[in-house]
Amino acid sequence: MATIQKRGGKYQVLVRRKGFPTACRTFHLKSDADQWARYMETKADRGDLPASIKILDSYRLRDILERYRDEVTVKKRGAKFERCVINAFLRLPIAGLTLAQVGTTHFAKYREMRLKTVSPATVNRQLGIIRHAFEVAIKEWGIPMRENPLVCLKRLSVNNSRKRRLYAGEYEAIEQATSSCRNHFILPIIKMALHTGMRRGELLNLRWGDIDTDKRTLFIPLAKNGHSRKIPLSRDALSVLEDVKLTSQSDIVFPISANSVRLSWERLIKRAGINDLHFHDLRHEAISRFFEKGLSVPEVALISGHRDFRMLFRYTHLKAEDIAKKISN
Repeated sequence: MATIQKRGGKYQVLVRRKGFPTACRTFHLKSDADQWARYMETKADRGDLPASIKILDSYRLRDILERYRDEVTVKKRGAKFERCVINAFLRLPIAGLTLAQVGTTHFAKYREMRLKTVSPATVNRQLGIIRHAFEVAIKEWGIPMRENPLVCLKRLSVNNSRKRRLYAGEYEAIEQATSSCRNHFILPIIKMALHTGMRRGELLNLRWGDIDTDKRTLFIPLAKNGHSRKIPLSRDALSVLEDVKLTSQSDIVFPISANSVRLSWERLIKRAGINDLHFHDLRHEAISRFFEKGLSVPEVALISGHRDFRMLFRYTHLKAEDIAKKISN
C-alpha cells in the first residue's frame, strides 16, 4: 500500500508490503509522486521488489531443501534418487548459508566440484532438483526471494547419444558367458530386451498378469514417460517367457533387483571380453532391428513408447550394409 505525505513543500511516498523493505522517495510535484507510487505498487504486485534481508536471513538453504524433500520429493516416482541427492547436498557447507547469502556463484562452484566425479548430465539433474525446490519455495511457500538463484546458472551441454549396437559375434559371446552366471534370470532378461526394446526398469516391473499369451501382447502400466502402453510380442519373446514361467514361483516375471542386473551385466560383459556395451544399448539394438524388419515409424513408436518421433530417431542406428542389400534387391 502506498501513502503520500506532504512535507515542507515536497511529497514523500512510502510503499509498504509485507515481506519487503519499505520503499521511500520524495518528489517536488504531486503528479510525479502519484506516478511513482503506482509504479512501485505494480512492482510489489508482481513480486519484483527486493526482498527484506532480515526475512531472508531467517531462512537457510537447508530449511528449503528439507521441507522440499519431506513434502514434495516423497510424492515423486524417483523419490529414492532425489532423496539421496538432497541428503548429500545437505552435508555440504553451502546448505548452511542463509537465503540472503546464497547466490548463483555458490551453485556454479558446486557444479564445478561435482563435475570432477560425475557426468554433466548427472550434474544437470541434481541442480534441477534444487532449482525446482526454489521455485516451489517462491511460488507456493511465499518465500520472498526476488528470483531463483539457479535461473541464471548455465546448464551444462550434454552429448549422451550413443550409436553402439551389437557387433558380429557379441551376442554369442554373451550367451556363452551366461553359462557360468549364477543369476539365471540375466539371459532371459537380455533376450527380452532384444525382442521387445523394453527398458531395464520395465522388464523388472513386469508381472505375469500383464501378459496376454492368446493375443500375444504385453501391457506396461507405467513407463518412464509416465504413460502406459501395450506392445506386441514376437514368437521369440513368447518362447522366452514360456521358459521362465516353467521355473517361476512369483507374480513378478523377473524377481530380482536393478542392482543385481547391473552387477551381473558388468561381470558378464567382462567375461565375454566385450568393451563399451551398456545394457541400455540393447534397446538401441532392438529398435534398430524393428526398422530393419520393415516396421514403420508409428509401429516402432507403439512398441518403444516414444511419443516424440524425434527422440525415437536417437535410438535408431541402421546399418548401411543392410540398407545396401535391401536397395540392391
